[in-house]
Amino acid sequence: MIRQVKVARDTAVKARTAAMITLKQLVVNAPAELREQLADLGDKALIARCTGFRVGEVITTAASAKYTLRAVARRWQALHAEIVDADRLLDRLTGDVAPTLLRAFGVGPDTAAEMLVVFGDNPERVHSDGAFAKLCGACPIPASSGMTDGRHRLYRGGHRQANAALYRSVIVRMRFHEPTMAYVARRTSEGLGKKEIIRCLKRYLAREVYQCVMLDRRAEALALAASDGSS
Repeated sequence: MIRQVKVARDTAVKARTAAMITLKQLVVNAPAELREQLADLGDKALIARCTGFRVGEVITTAASAKYTLRAVARRWQALHAEIVDADRLLDRLTGDVAPTLLRAFGVGPDTAAEMLVVFGDNPERVHSDGAFAKLCGACPIPASSGMTDGRHRLYRGGHRQANAALYRSVIVRMRFHEPTMAYVARRTSEGLGKKEIIRCLKRYLAREVYQCVMLDRRAEALALAASDGSS
């Protein structure tokens, strides 16, 4: 169920992004008077302004531009509502399966859903957090095959969507999570660059995700065993 809902959400996100890009291109090519009204607006203000256009009869380029801008802006709103609805559903579904994971800092319904898709219906097949990190493309490997100074780089294989989800969660933690902020400051003082720090943080987060999912899995198994015993 999570995998199917995730497909609906991801395609809606792509379409919403395309709608916003199209809207801004239309503004650039709109008649001068209309372009001056819209050029400096932020995304939300632009959507609100365009959806409120009164077009009337389309007999001028300004009217046709307003018609097109309104149509694309309303499409963006419809897609946004669809994404919000999918997020709400993913929040419920992931909360039923992996509540501990969903409570982790920086892990929202979309990230949790992506992690659970990687685990699949049988999380026990992933025998360690290292194996899970490799599945997500977050395992470090030596920077070269020869003598190195101890530096590593990311494994470029694995599930790229899961890797991107880990990255988004790490960025959130680097901005708002005090322990992560302290870790970044310490590693920076030791001479590590931002890319290397993010690589380390993704590996740590992969371990945390694995532990959370396994904890929820064991709790589910115990609850099932208890219900079978009572019956």
